[in-house]
This record gives sequence, structure tokens and C-alpha cells, in this order.
Amino acid sequence: MAPADGNGEVLYGFHAVREALRSGARPLQRLIVARIEGRYAELVALARAARVPVHVEPQAAIDRLVREGRHQGVVGFVAAKRYTELDDILSFAQVQNQPPFLVLLDGVEDPHNLGAVMRTSEAAGVHGIFLPERRAAGLTSAVARSSAGALAHMRIGRVVNLSRLIEALKRSGLWIYGLDPKSSKSYTAPDYRGPTVLVLGGEDKGIRPGVLEKCDETVRIPMLGKIGSLNVSAAAAIALFEVVRQRTAMSP
Repeated sequence: MAPADGNGEVLYGFHAVREALRSGARPLQRLIVARIEGRYAELVALARAARVPVHVEPQAAIDRLVREGRHQGVVGFVAAKRYTELDDILSFAQVQNQPPFLVLLDGVEDPHNLGAVMRTSEAAGVHGIFLPERRAAGLTSAVARSSAGALAHMRIGRVVNLSRLIEALKRSGLWIYGLDPKSSKSYTAPDYRGPTVLVLGGEDKGIRPGVLEKCDETVRIPMLGKIGSLNVSAAAAIALFEVVRQRTAMSP
């Protein structure tokens, strides 16, 4: 095991990575291999069965990742936390006797932003956060540090397709709001006291069109200055605590 320049731990070597994939005790966020054929095929199959993204990289690139050890052309990035299934997150909300309150992040790739959103979400009583497998930061030690400890308490799910997740959430009775600067409706307008999902986009392009069109409604944060948008962690804080305000106001 070795550090990965502050972005998580690196597990390297054929046998160490294979046992990690078999046991699932330390979930991997991604696997890097020099090839996918031969002895590597077993690792690739195990990774795909566990929904761990697989990347093929040249030997020189892998050498740069692991300078002090014999990696055998195999490197696994160890996640700081195990991912949680949708049913478990919804069950947690039910046990709390609260309407579900979820966050979906589409394309948040900066670990510091992700950690900050997790910290705010935990403080706001969010029951779970969902990330896509691609175009998203993994649950690295950098994310854990930026979350100021919130990652340890936050339920995080990971899905292949956010649009399909939204469809599943709709079938479960949740209402989906996408935060979009082009929306004509203020973020304060909806009633968030029922089962609520907030969708926030990434640092550069926001929510992708295919995901945005699946939302039940879109809302925006009014911008009165010359800057057209907010950092995703700042936008999350504003929108999430509007939900808190409404739900607190209805509490006895």
C-alpha cells in the first residue's frame, strides 16, 4: 500500500489487488492494468463484476504511480468508504421517520468540491448522495479530508446511469429538482417538505441535458452580480438549506 499524492491509497501487485477484489473488504474505486488479456483478464473480470471501472495504461504511466514497489502492471485505487445501495438509503430515511432527502451529483470531478458538498449535505440532514461511475471524483482520502469527517457519516451511492436512477426514484415517489441557471423558477418556490431529490451539476458544464430533462422541475439561484454562476459547493449549501428551512418550519 502506498499514498497516491493525496488522492487516496494505492494498492499494487497482482495478488494484493486480486484479494482486495475478491474480499470486498476495502472497495476499489478504479483499477489500472497494463493489459486486459492473459493473467490480467481475471482481475478485469473481477473488477467489472464489482462495478469497478477498469483503465488500461502504458507501463511508464503505471511506473509513475508506484515508484517504490513492484506493481506487476496492476494498480488499484482504494476507496475511503464503501458505497451504499438505493434501497438501504431509502430505508434509512424511513427509519428516521422523515421524507427522503437525496442529492445527485452529475459530473463533480474536483475532490475538494465533492468533500465540501458532502459536509454541507451531512449538516443539512441529507439521507444519501449519489454519484455516477464516470465523470465524478471517487471516495478518496482527499474527499474524506475536504468533508471534515462528514464522509464517515454520509451514505454514498454510485450508479452507472443517473437518468435511470432518476426514473427509479420517481417510481418510489420522490420529486426531482435540477439546479439549472437557465430555469425561470427560483429555488425557493417549490415545496420541499415531501420526498425530495436535488440534482447538481459539475464544475464546468452543469447538469448534462439528458439528466436535466429527466428532472420533474428545474430551479435556479438568482444571481444579482456580474458572475453568472456559483461554485457547486456554494450552490449546494444555498439550495440544501432552503430544504432545511422549509422542513424545520413545518416541525412541531
